[in-house]
Amino acid sequence: MVVRSRRGRAAVATVGAVLVLTTGCSFGPPGPDQAGSPPNLSRPSAAPTSGDDSGDREAALTVLAKNLEVPWGIAFLPDGAAVVTERDTARVLKVGPESDAGGLKVTELDRLDEVRPGGSGGLLGIAVSPDYETDETLYVYYSTERDNRIGRLTGGKLTPILTGIPRSAAQNGGALAFGPDGRLYAGTGDGTPAGSQAQNAKSLGGKILRITTAGKPASGNPVKGSAVWSSGHRDVQGLAWDATGKLYATDSTQPRTSELNVIRKGGNYGWPKADGDSTDAKFANPMVSWPSDQSSCGGVAAVESLVATSCLVGEKLYLLSVTGNGTVLGTPQELLTGEYGRLRGLVAAPDGSLWLSTSNQEDAGEPAPDDDRLIRLVFSDGGAGRS
Repeated sequence: MVVRSRRGRAAVATVGAVLVLTTGCSFGPPGPDQAGSPPNLSRPSAAPTSGDDSGDREAALTVLAKNLEVPWGIAFLPDGAAVVTERDTARVLKVGPESDAGGLKVTELDRLDEVRPGGSGGLLGIAVSPDYETDETLYVYYSTERDNRIGRLTGGKLTPILTGIPRSAAQNGGALAFGPDGRLYAGTGDGTPAGSQAQNAKSLGGKILRITTAGKPASGNPVKGSAVWSSGHRDVQGLAWDATGKLYATDSTQPRTSELNVIRKGGNYGWPKADGDSTDAKFANPMVSWPSDQSSCGGVAAVESLVATSCLVGEKLYLLSVTGNGTVLGTPQELLTGEYGRLRGLVAAPDGSLWLSTSNQEDAGEPAPDDDRLIRLVFSDGGAGRS
């Protein structure tokens, strides 16, 4: 389906046949968009791996919600509604499933007094309990004056379950998600200019953590009694699993590159000794990396053979076609370049569509009148979100 922009042009992206997405529909076809113009994609440089992909596909965009303030984390409730955090206001919002004249209905669920925003810190990631229908519990990653924490939010009460994650002006991490194994994963930041925590096994900084819902190290971690799943990261702001259980993570604020990594148990991703690819065999190289001044990617989502990441400085989505072993096919495609400004949050919705958020209300942004926004992306020709 083609949606119309406020400029009167079709807000359509033509995506090459190498991008193979899932089907399914819970929100229905996208409605009229209120912003954007036609992004241009180059043709992919690799052939499709499966399916009837002889033709191009159209990507339709829908603005779901407007006038938010630095929306950061996005997760989904069993009824199809989203829960969204605002970094600087410390609000937890419910978006949908009901609609009003402006899009999906936005309701404030909580405003967390314990949060102390500042720099890149504040109310960051959010995850929905796998047992939400019975325990009505959310988990949040948030900053206080002295550290970053993971907390359990039930009935308006926030209870910290893991404290002591390094806090800084810039590298605070913030990714939070439940994995297919039912464990809670968190991406943290190094929190130091020189990168002194990422290689320190006793520090929670510069790591991906794997914990229980009580905040304890999960069984099966690389080191018994340690919450650390992987190390050598600078600033992990996005986590996503594909259908095979492969974990992808962004590392967004290295000086030279922004990385997209395939995360393996016990892997060391090199920071601060490596920024991008390394010749040191003890460090895992990124699946792909981009110059930081063209990327600074935070969110990540995986839908079948598509992996996407959203970029702040680059103001774009990168779309990658990925094989079963994590190899990128062809050249990553660019979408929405410069159309919506800084793009931060990115998740796969239950219907297979992609939800992303803008981040133009922060100091580095140039907000448009409707910013910040939540946007839904649907590949309409047999792609994500199409029933």
